[in-house]
Amino acid sequence: MSRCKTYIRDIFVTIFILVVTFLINLVLQKIFKTQSFSSDVFILGVFLISLKTEGYLWGILASLLSVLAENFAFTFPFFTFNLMAAESLSSAIAMLIVAVATSALTTKIKAQERTKAENEKERVRANLLRAISHDLRTPLTTIYGSCSAIIENYDSLEKEQQVKLLGEIREDAEWLIRMVENLLSITKIGSKNVQVIKTPTVLEELIDDTLIKFHKRYPAQKVEVEIPEEFISIPMDPLLIVQVLMNLLENAVLHAEGMTSLRFTVKKSGKWAVFSIEDDGCGIPADILGKMFDGYHDRAGELTDGKRNNMSIGLSVCATIIRAHGGKIKAENRREGGARFSFSLEMEEMDE
Repeated sequence: MSRCKTYIRDIFVTIFILVVTFLINLVLQKIFKTQSFSSDVFILGVFLISLKTEGYLWGILASLLSVLAENFAFTFPFFTFNLMAAESLSSAIAMLIVAVATSALTTKIKAQERTKAENEKERVRANLLRAISHDLRTPLTTIYGSCSAIIENYDSLEKEQQVKLLGEIREDAEWLIRMVENLLSITKIGSKNVQVIKTPTVLEELIDDTLIKFHKRYPAQKVEVEIPEEFISIPMDPLLIVQVLMNLLENAVLHAEGMTSLRFTVKKSGKWAVFSIEDDGCGIPADILGKMFDGYHDRAGELTDGKRNNMSIGLSVCATIIRAHGGKIKAENRREGGARFSFSLEMEEMDE
């Protein structure tokens, strides 16, 4: 289907540029009373066609049609074909050279771009797999160790110890479930056959759903909320956007060391609603600030048995969801200290 669309597009581009060059030659002939510009204009048209179309066919075809048009309408005697004239032969050779050279160059450049895109896709996929393997290792090890401890020491362990180990198992299992939800979301949105279905969602309801879900996981963490007073409706997939907000809030709780306050604000900026999650913690290291949404960042210096870490996967999911909604997402350090994660979504136009 895409090849057919490309073929149709190339036909349209070729016809359009040929018609435009022919009309330009007519205008120049009428203004300057000379046909000396016609060959140059047709060569420029052939160059543009070769540049904008795929392969060699359309550039060569355009050069042949341009020679015929120039010979028929802009070479004396007018409105007759005299293809053996020196002017026609030189124009034909020049246009064919331009067409072949330009087509060869553009074909090579496009092939290099496709190779570069594939290499980038493979790099991101490899980074994501490394991040997944790193982030899943710790909770799985903890679950295995706790289960082994209960099984091997069931008779000697006190009830409180068993409950503590089982609680750790449940906590790690819940974390793994959230990780799987993130991975399913990023895989689903990354599919070419799946599109985000947007429905108008009231901002206050979205915020309420997010905070209720967040406080169930982190009941001790307070969140300062600031949203516009007027009614705001935003086209979105509310489940996915709640997942984004949950990932960003959880990211602050888990990684903003020294945090004493967590702010969640929404502001209007033209036709966009800008969501911001701010903390006053340790901020984002400069060496990973530009890689926050790549799906993986270098964890040099981290212990392999450290805390669970889903920052890389969670932020990659956030970026994928927001971009699928047509919005933008960014991370930055605040001047006052701490980090700010923000994204923008286009609001629904409301009648007065």
